[in-house]
Amino acid sequence: MANFILSCCSTADLSAEHFRERDIHYACFHYYLNDKAYPDDLGQTMPLDRFYAAMVDGATTRTSQINADEFVEYFTPFLEQGLDILHLCLSSGISGVVNSANLARQELMEKYPDRKIYIVDSLSASSGSGLFMDKLADLRDGGMSIDALYQWAMDNRLMLHHWFFSSDLTFFVKGGRITKAAGWFGTALKICPLLNVDYMGRLIPRQKCRGKKRAIEEIVKKMEQHAQDGLNYSGKCYISQSACMEDAKAVAALIEARFPKLDGKVLINNIGTTIGSHTGPGTVALFFWGDERKD
Repeated sequence: MANFILSCCSTADLSAEHFRERDIHYACFHYYLNDKAYPDDLGQTMPLDRFYAAMVDGATTRTSQINADEFVEYFTPFLEQGLDILHLCLSSGISGVVNSANLARQELMEKYPDRKIYIVDSLSASSGSGLFMDKLADLRDGGMSIDALYQWAMDNRLMLHHWFFSSDLTFFVKGGRITKAAGWFGTALKICPLLNVDYMGRLIPRQKCRGKKRAIEEIVKKMEQHAQDGLNYSGKCYISQSACMEDAKAVAALIEARFPKLDGKVLINNIGTTIGSHTGPGTVALFFWGDERKD
């Protein structure tokens, strides 16, 4: 048994069962629905279908990252048990949570100088971070030390690809990511923006797809272009979706048909309340290991 724990932010968007089965711990972000606070606890406090239905009905949402004091409280029990920690944070291109985790680390290292606390800026989000954590768990289970795991994470984090499309621009307009005029024209023309996460961990618009069918085809093409070993890709592939399961299944079916050497079936997860507060319903995100993200 390893003398350390693997940990991440709840924004890794895997199920509670998945985390438990892989022996991965998580710290919860927070969100507000109509100004009432909730933990982003993977849909356990509020089922995600209710959350997205509330957004469609006009509920206001906002999010709050984990602060340094919360990280101190979260990390301390593990350190008291004599365990070291490797924690994977939501991308610094999206959130400042890595700074909070590092502040907590500085404080705790003074109190527990013999322990190791590694904080990794994942440069990833949603089930991309989940796929990252699953790989780290595989390496841990294979006997890799926490020091080697940290180095592997830092060396390989830009090999993880994230591609997203959305069929509903409402919440991109609300969040200020596109203008009202662009949102109106995009909706009228049935434009589905295709975005990815760049080498700095930022969400970047890449192209405009006319219609959902085209967006589904294009997101799969991105995997064909960038996956390790191309169509011979033999790693795992994750998808996350926000209240659009049929669209996610359509992407998964194409991937399973075009990548026959996949490590198991495509795993479809839910986009949780933190990421979902900004994307709204109608978003499908695709994650796989590929070539290095350079732009």
